[in-house]
Amino acid sequence: MIRIDRGTYCLTSAKNNVRRKKLSQNARHGPVFSQEPSDIIFPMSTGDNLVIINCKATGNPPPHYRWKVNGEDLDTNSDSNYRLLEGSLLISNPDFISHGGVYQCIATNFFGTIVSRNARVQFAFLQSFSRKPRNPVSVREGQAVVLLCAPPSHHGEIQYSWVFNREPRPLQQDARRFISQRTGNLYIAKVEAEDAGNYTCAVRNMMTNSSEFSSPTPLVVRRDVIMGEYEPKIEVRFPETLHISKGMSVKLECFALGNPVPSISWRRADGNSLAAKIKINHSVLEIPYFSPEDGGVYECVAENYRGKNVAKGHLIFQNVEHLHWGQTLKDAQMAIDANLQWECKAFGEPRPTYRWLKNGQPLTTHVRKKAPTNTLTISKIALSDSGMYQCIAQNAFGSIHASAELKVAASPPDFTRSPVKKATVLQRGGELVLECRPDASPRATILWWRGSDLLRGGGRQTIMEDGTLRVTNITKLDEGRYTCVARNHFGASSKPTKIIAPPLSSDASVGQSLVLPCEVASDSTLSPVFKWFFNGKAIDFSRQDHFEMIGGVGTSDLMVRNVQLKHAGKYVCMVQTEVDTVSAAANLIVRGPPGASESPSVADVTDTTVKLSWSPAPDNHSPITMYTVQARTPFSIGWQTINTVPDSVPGQMMHAIVTDLIPWVDYEFRVVAVNAVGVGEPSTPSEPIRTKPAVPRVAPINVSGGGGAQGELVITWEPVLEEQQSGEDFGYVVAFRPLGTSAWIQTAVASPDASRYVYRNDSIPPLSQFEVSVGVYNSVGEGPFSQVVVVLSSEGEPSEAPSDIRGRAASASEIVVFWEPVPSRSTNEIISYEQSDAGRVRAPNNTALLAGLKASTVYQISVRAQNNAGFGPCSPAVNISTRKPPPSQTPGSIRWSLTNSKIFLNWEPVKPSANESEVTGYKVEFRQNWNSRTLVLETNKTSIELQIPTGEDHVIEIKAVTEGGRWHQQRSDPHTKVVR
Repeated sequence: MIRIDRGTYCLTSAKNNVRRKKLSQNARHGPVFSQEPSDIIFPMSTGDNLVIINCKATGNPPPHYRWKVNGEDLDTNSDSNYRLLEGSLLISNPDFISHGGVYQCIATNFFGTIVSRNARVQFAFLQSFSRKPRNPVSVREGQAVVLLCAPPSHHGEIQYSWVFNREPRPLQQDARRFISQRTGNLYIAKVEAEDAGNYTCAVRNMMTNSSEFSSPTPLVVRRDVIMGEYEPKIEVRFPETLHISKGMSVKLECFALGNPVPSISWRRADGNSLAAKIKINHSVLEIPYFSPEDGGVYECVAENYRGKNVAKGHLIFQNVEHLHWGQTLKDAQMAIDANLQWECKAFGEPRPTYRWLKNGQPLTTHVRKKAPTNTLTISKIALSDSGMYQCIAQNAFGSIHASAELKVAASPPDFTRSPVKKATVLQRGGELVLECRPDASPRATILWWRGSDLLRGGGRQTIMEDGTLRVTNITKLDEGRYTCVARNHFGASSKPTKIIAPPLSSDASVGQSLVLPCEVASDSTLSPVFKWFFNGKAIDFSRQDHFEMIGGVGTSDLMVRNVQLKHAGKYVCMVQTEVDTVSAAANLIVRGPPGASESPSVADVTDTTVKLSWSPAPDNHSPITMYTVQARTPFSIGWQTINTVPDSVPGQMMHAIVTDLIPWVDYEFRVVAVNAVGVGEPSTPSEPIRTKPAVPRVAPINVSGGGGAQGELVITWEPVLEEQQSGEDFGYVVAFRPLGTSAWIQTAVASPDASRYVYRNDSIPPLSQFEVSVGVYNSVGEGPFSQVVVVLSSEGEPSEAPSDIRGRAASASEIVVFWEPVPSRSTNEIISYEQSDAGRVRAPNNTALLAGLKASTVYQISVRAQNNAGFGPCSPAVNISTRKPPPSQTPGSIRWSLTNSKIFLNWEPVKPSANESEVTGYKVEFRQNWNSRTLVLETNKTSIELQIPTGEDHVIEIKAVTEGGRWHQQRSDPHTKVVR
């Protein structure tokens, strides 16, 4: 405010006095390694059995750690050998196969992630020789021989020696005998008689200080024929080309076989003398501290008076310079839309290549981000660019990492550190200078107001580029309240608006509802506008079913209904007025049922068990209490929960033994996590596996039998289901014996689908009792047998004929026959009848209907019994005649009359001829014209009265009934059609 007071003007300014929280003495920053893991070779013979791979990083907030092994995430919960101590990884009771590999430490905090250099973990070990005896080696005196050591599996520096006839001192090397430290083999250039004996290869691991001894190799020297003399043959050679780095030590082995024993000498091919530092021990040349001058072609000369032989090798000096940084990265704090260029430079031979990481992942380049080599350029920096960056230089011999943090400053204007002057007193005609330099990123746009008037500059008023207001030649008219308004993408600042009830970080379970409050206090002349943001995006309430903004003046609470997992994240309430913007944030954690873990892996498959392991399922902010394991097979109905060890798999365990499986069955497995909120989603199924085969465990059921032809024993059973066959080549073993005997008769039925076996022996008496049992087998072995049951063999042929044969004619074409059956439980009666054509019909009971016969014909009929064994004797024949045929004439002269709903029908009677059956009555059939349902009435007269519904068409037929056929029908011609 400017006011006139004795020629003096007083000016005051208004500003936003919102304060940022002061940083602590230890500024917040991303992780920085203070100790990275290094390569290690761990001797397996040490007593503590604990490997420590060191890793430590600083950061604020303190970082948390995880590890990778061979490029895969390491789950310390699923392997009890692993545990974390701060950042370091501890391996207890290590196994050289399971725990060797390349390890990498990963450190993460709020600001980002960095990865360490790779550390190779190896184990020095020496396994035992095979205890299998070695074959003798036979050689003639004067001949050369090579005895193979064949060392066991090992790692670490190894030293070889040989023991002769279990002497306490190792075998001494000389011009005639040589032990290669590369292969361990023993070479004898010329065998002498005293060389006969037992030779044992001794292997010592210099790191574990352990030794192993092979089985003795007997050397037999034959003296029947003496080997003749021959020129040297170089048996042990060094490589033709060797690349040697500076400072390394190199040993060349050279040994020749021959008679006489060859001498070994060394020389350079260029004629220069050997360096004084070179050591020659028997057949080994050693060059310590290799330098460029030591490079060249070296020759080993083996010579006796029979001739000589030369081996050559080219030693090439390889200039290897360890990688080291010439220029690393520095942390950067940049404003939005600014440009950044980072350059890293490493020195080393071979020349290194470069790659870049962001938060531990390969950097994805695009238009704004370019990292062609050792230079990273980011243009128009955005908030998403913040994080931890690493430049990695690497060559064939290793890699080095350089790390830096990029912080992107994004904040609304803030006058805390550079407030505007509250009051200024000036002389008339003087100059007013008011600075407006708030902290803001990106840089704020400055507007000046005097009272309610916007100052646009011009005349005596100037608004400088840095926001400073300058007014020259002050007058009374310049007095008043001046307000500086600063604005950027993230807000504005002048007179502060304050959130007095901010949203609070909360947690909720899936399905619940909650309210996040947001209430402000502001200048009463301003109209605050509320906006809510979720994970950086404005909430569109018109398109959201779960979000609702509630409240009154100065309040805008956010209601989240039916919370789901997708609603977890950061919520920001932003309040805008005409002159400033404030915001408050809260995090919402949503607890839900667990998510799905990755596909489980299957190992250690047996016939009834497998070992199942899986990665942790997302717990969705509620600790997992247990896992259940499910399986399915081609024979199961969907997924079934199966038995495991432990019976209830706790949430911290990522593996289990699945038990009670069926042998030789294809299985898929999946796991389901459970927490306090509910049952989670199942994992994706594992790869299908088949359990190992085993001896069958299920015997056939429902074993029975009986029947069959004469001399047969028929045995039946219910086949074993495919899923219970337990292996390939499944079949049955049928065992039987006569009741009361001890010796079983067995036979194999190779078909898995078989359900019947017939044993044939004509000497078996009918209905003999047999004890029967059916077993199973497959390619693994024999399984159990069923319970023993008694089965009868087949019956004999019937010995008696049916008796009391009688019958009657049923019509002109049918005869009914009756008889008394023979006393047997497994017979059918066969009826034979004769006329001009013989006929036969099978009848399971004691009655039969013979149809399709000729009218007025006499038939001779006999009956005999039949069973599976054959036919019995025929009964005496009886004569039975069929009836006369029905009349060929049909009812004629059909007449009808209609009265109300009654129809009166009459017709002329049917008169049969002498050879036709007498008429016993008539049958009248009628139905509606559109309906297939027919009504039937009988009468012995030639007239009838019918009750028929009116208004519909009917079809009526009249047929004669005679003894020549039961309900033998003759259609009237034509039909009578009544129209109503």
